[in-house]
Formats: sequence, structure tokens, C-alpha cells
Amino acid sequence: MTPKNELLFLALGGSGEIGMNVNLYGCQGKWLMVDCGITFADAGYPGVELILPDLQFIEERLDDLLGIVLTHGHEDHIGALPYLADDLGVPLYATAFTAGLIAGKLEEEGISGRVPLNIIKADESFALGPFTMRYVPLAHSIPEGNALVIDTPHGRVFHTGDWKLDDEPIIGLPASAETLTAIGDAGVLALVCDSTNVFNNEASGSEGGVRAGLMEVVSAARGRVLVTTFASNAARLKTLGDVARATGRALCVAGRSLDRILKVAKATGYMKDFPELVDVDAAMRLPRDKVMIVATGGQGEERAALARIAFGSHQLSLDAGDTVVFSSKQIPGNEIAIGRIQNALAAKGIMMITDRQAHVHVSGHPGRPELAAMYGWIRPELLVPVHGEMRHLMEQARFGLAQGVPQALVQSNGDIVRLAPGRPEKIGHAAVGRLVLDGDVILPADGTTMNERRKVSVNGQISVAVAIGKGGAMIGRPQVRLQGVPVEEDRDPFIDEAIEAAAAAIREGGRDPERRREQVRLAVRRVAARWTGKKPIVDVLLIEA
Repeated sequence: MTPKNELLFLALGGSGEIGMNVNLYGCQGKWLMVDCGITFADAGYPGVELILPDLQFIEERLDDLLGIVLTHGHEDHIGALPYLADDLGVPLYATAFTAGLIAGKLEEEGISGRVPLNIIKADESFALGPFTMRYVPLAHSIPEGNALVIDTPHGRVFHTGDWKLDDEPIIGLPASAETLTAIGDAGVLALVCDSTNVFNNEASGSEGGVRAGLMEVVSAARGRVLVTTFASNAARLKTLGDVARATGRALCVAGRSLDRILKVAKATGYMKDFPELVDVDAAMRLPRDKVMIVATGGQGEERAALARIAFGSHQLSLDAGDTVVFSSKQIPGNEIAIGRIQNALAAKGIMMITDRQAHVHVSGHPGRPELAAMYGWIRPELLVPVHGEMRHLMEQARFGLAQGVPQALVQSNGDIVRLAPGRPEKIGHAAVGRLVLDGDVILPADGTTMNERRKVSVNGQISVAVAIGKGGAMIGRPQVRLQGVPVEEDRDPFIDEAIEAAAAAIREGGRDPERRREQVRLAVRRVAARWTGKKPIVDVLLIEA
């Protein structure tokens, strides 16, 4: 698929799911990528933490890819760059704060000198082939959240990125209603829009409004206070610095990602008045009511600071009477992990406060009133919902049409959509998929390795070794080893029966090694199925003496 004299849109991630955002625009033989993010693995990917987009479609067309433009610095928009940008071999474009985060990632991966990273000023236009772009600042839960105005020979696209409306932003100055109206006055072909909170009937709320809620909670606390929040929310970190100062508490930060955000924020001109931090040792020596800790791990991450504190494996500790404030939204799918940590804290007598008990968090995505306002300012001919599961995309399409947007087109990952000329329509489908970062290796999410690991995790594994003499007769008895086969106290009798089954299969399997190996495999698996109801992976090694 080479774009002709037309404007195409193709999501390789982020449409039909929340996370792993990768969007392509095609025009006059060239492609432009907007964002390149990751998502986080669940129990369906044993041993894996990060999932990457499969960019096969554009990798087969690298000569036509002009560059990657990043809307903001969240992992689901930039997180795949350290692993994929070098292979793509095209320049990156971002505003200063986002570029600072990207630069750190590229340096950690050892590729910073090989990937061109261009810093774009907020009011600066830049062109790549048939695309002319400029950033439009919008409020979000990270500094320098940006929409993109993309001008093409076939019309203008307003690509929102992640956004919200905020009358009292703590960091940055979002575009005004007048600025957005002027963009709409110039004519907008398509609004490609964040769908995350489309089911919320209320606006997401102002970051400034959280300050009073946190001040009240921290002022009322009697012991140590730990606040956990999304590390990337620099505005929330600034608020917490203000709250610590106002309540007479020294501030301690626990978590590498928090350190990284603070470093980049200060380097790019934010957080100038942030309080001096105390280290872990000093925090533990201070009176309990004179310290506030900000820690990572509010989503239940096992290796994050909060989990280690909750389970007693961190230098920082909390005791009965202390308070933990969850200044973040519980992301769907993380309930069990978060509950595990909260139960551990509760067992120690630690007080916990979430956004259900106090006004300690606001979302970074638009509710219905904010979406309606954006439709009114931008007045697109077409609405293309992105950044959501199918239920979110369909609902935003319905809502946009009800609000007077003339057309809405619901697409999902892999759908190739012609936006112009003519009526918008799906014209094809591209291969899409997922890759996993397994240790230091990138693999297909549904390839041999991951499928084998899933089978092992579900059914267990049995190894059988048989020594064969020169005449083809078995020497001694087969050796059997188990991993994850549910026999517990019956392990020894189970192994004895498996050995007998393997020996019988060898005797009856003839002289052909492959036939013998398969007979042993099937015989041992039948024993396992009879004992456990499961069908473990059975590996057979025939050793010829």
C-alpha cells in the first residue's frame, strides 16, 4: 500500500485498546508516524513486562517513512522508541520536555548517537514531505501534552493526543478556547480524538483543584505520610512539593522514574521552586509527622517502591498510624495487584486514602463535556475516535454525531482509512500484532517461545531421558523429572508409573529413534493426564551409548 494522491490514516496500535499508540498518516507516496508507545503485559504473557507494537507494515516501507512525531512523554506514546527507533532509522520530533525523556531512554539503550532527535518549539511549524505540522499545547497529566495540527494537500487534521480541559493548570499554559476556535475557523477535515473517558458524564476536573484535597488529607495525618502517584504527572509532584512545604514536612522521593521526571522537568524549566529533597536515611530519622514520602507503585507494580515498602523489603518503612494516599486512578486490570498491596498495608494498621474518600486525583483525559466543547471549537467534517477499546470508540462516534459532527468513522488497529478525497472509507487492512520484550530479546507475542511458555505455565513440563545401547536395547531405567505437574505428595508413585510407561514404549516402539521418542512422549503424557487431568509438555531425550 503506497499512498497515492490521497490522505490515509492507519493505526498500528491504540485503536481497540488503551495503550501502545502508533498512528500513521499517508499522503503522496509517504508516511508519517505519530507516537510509538508500549503497553504493559498481563498474566497472558508469563515472564514479560512490556509489549511492543509490531511495525511490520511500515518496516516494509521504510524508504517512505519520513519521521516520528511524538505528542507527549507517556510510555504508551514513546515507550517503544528505545527498542524500535534505531531499526526504523528516521528522525524523531518532540517538544523539549518529551525530548528530554526520550533522550534518557535512548541513552540507556546505547543508541542516542544513532537516532536523530529534533526539539520543536511549541509555536514552530515544521514540514516533512507533504505534511506541515505544528504543536498545540493541551492540558494533560504530564508537561507538554500536545495536539498536532497536520496540514496536507487534502485538508487539515487535528490529532488531539491525550488531553483534557483545565481551568487551573499547575504546569504549562494550554491553548485557549479562542486559539482552538481559530483552528476550527480555518477548516478541519478530521478530528482524531482521545476516547478514554467518553463514558464519564462529568468533566475530568482541574489539577489545581487537587491541591486543596491533598492539603486537607496531609494536614490531618499524624504519622508518616506516603503519597503514590503516576511518576509522569509533574504537576502533581509540584503540588505535593507545595503541600509538603505548607504542612512543615520534609520531602523524600522513592522511585527511579520519579527521579527521572524531576530531573527532566528541572532541566526544561519546570519545578524551579521544588523543595530540597531528603534522602532515605534522613527521612527515617525525622519525627514521623515531619516527613512526606512520594513513591512509585500505585498500580501494584511488584518491584516499585510502594510494594517493597508494604512488604518490608525497602529502606523506608511505615507503621501503624501512618497514612498512604493513592493520588492516582486505579487502572482496570490492576485491581488484584493493588489490592494485594493495600491488604499488606492494612495488616500493619496503616491508614489508606484513595480518590473515593477524598479529592486527591483528577484524570488526564476528557469527559463528555470536554469532548463536546472540543467538537464546538474544532468543528471537524469527520470524527475518528482513537485511544480506547472498541466500546470507547463506538461511544465517542455516537456522542460526536449527537453533538452535530457531520460524520464519524470507527476504525481499529490495521484498518487503512482514506480520509480524502471523497467520502471517508476503509479501503484495506494491514497486518498488525504485538511483540514482547522478553529479557533483552524481542519476540512475537504469539510465537513459539511465548506459546510454549504459556503451555508450561498451564500444564507443567516433564523431561524423560532414556539410554539406548548399540543393539537398540534400553540400558537401565528411564529418568523422569517434573516441573509444575500437580502431583505433590503422589510425586514418587507418579514418577514410578511414568518410568514404567516410558520403558514399555521403548520396548514396543521398534528401532526407529523418532518413532520411539514419540511413543515415549505419548505414553508419559497419558499417565499425566490420567493422574492430573492435564497434558504437560513432555520432552524426551534418547541417549545412544
